[in-house]
Amino acid sequence: MNWIAEEQKAVFQTYYRQPLVLVKGKGSFVWDEKGKKYLDFFSGLAVDNFGHCDAAIAKAVSDQMRRIVHTSNLYYTIPQIQLAQRLIKNAFPGKVFYSNSGAEANECALKLTRRWARKHNLGNEIISFESSFHGRTMGAISLTGQPKYQKGFEPLVEKMLYAKFNDLESVGSLVTEKTCAIFVEPVQGEGGVIPATKEFLQGLRDICDQENILLVFDEVQTAMGRTGNVFAYQHYGVKPDVMCLAKALGGGLPIGATIARTGVAEIFEKGDHAATFGGNAVVCRAALEVMKKLTPAFLKSVRQKGEFLKKELMRLKSKYPFITEVRGLGLMVGLVLERPGKVYVEMARENGLLINCTQEKVLRFLPPLTISTDELKKGIAVLDKVLGQRYE
Repeated sequence: MNWIAEEQKAVFQTYYRQPLVLVKGKGSFVWDEKGKKYLDFFSGLAVDNFGHCDAAIAKAVSDQMRRIVHTSNLYYTIPQIQLAQRLIKNAFPGKVFYSNSGAEANECALKLTRRWARKHNLGNEIISFESSFHGRTMGAISLTGQPKYQKGFEPLVEKMLYAKFNDLESVGSLVTEKTCAIFVEPVQGEGGVIPATKEFLQGLRDICDQENILLVFDEVQTAMGRTGNVFAYQHYGVKPDVMCLAKALGGGLPIGATIARTGVAEIFEKGDHAATFGGNAVVCRAALEVMKKLTPAFLKSVRQKGEFLKKELMRLKSKYPFITEVRGLGLMVGLVLERPGKVYVEMARENGLLINCTQEKVLRFLPPLTISTDELKKGIAVLDKVLGQRYE
């Protein structure tokens, strides 16, 4: 059967898909319907941090499926409570709200900041950043500082302002008595894999403390060990008031979480927010297994592999003059080109390597955190090969 043709007849055509029907995954590899094997340097967009079909996560999910699957949030479930405890222990004192995706986690944070503004007699303006990405719901695209995601969906949610990333002066020029929150990604992913500087995040923290406004970190892509710490903010020593999680939290299953520090979480009262599937027992069991795996030794290995990957990419940079920069944190790395990168994504796929291109000229690498050094070497070898092919 031609599954691609069938998809085009039955599914909204909203994705720029690769012509690949994947049917199996194991560890750092996936297989297509024809049996061809691919090394996955994208991990389902930073979702499969522990590779494909991790045995412990699969067992936890299977066990929970035999116990109870869904109850709604009119009742209590133990996995939901245990996961919240684990998240808070690893982050900061506060409380957790569960949803199903990163966009929903950000929507929760948006409502929380607006409620904070009302309680503290602040304005309702929210500052985010150019080149940011916060999801595809109406609130999230309004928060996102990229017009291409907003075009055609106007009018947007109002009172959103966009400062320049890593530019405190730009932020300062927008902060007024009308400001209630600043939303920021510690590393801009869709924006081109751009890490924040420590001075920048510390400056945002100082501004928020001075003005009694909330600092919200969107860690949807950066958390769960992706950068070499459980959460990316831990590299900077700057704690947010609210943090949004999703992607890798569920080990491949859909879950979002919004953590708010003590004193902020209490702004929401009963009935203020809800999600039918939020904190489903099955996805919470999966997330508990993810959290168990994020040991200090494992995180150290992520940092080491991230440095190895960047070192190898720097070697390619010295070899190919059209590579201008290597940047990132942990195993979230971008290779910046002077030319469009789409053709390299296609050539890599033809050679058995799955990668991604964002902002047209940034090749983005998000391999499983469990990837071996030998597998990283194999991926670099393929990349070296395709970068060396003639391309006009």
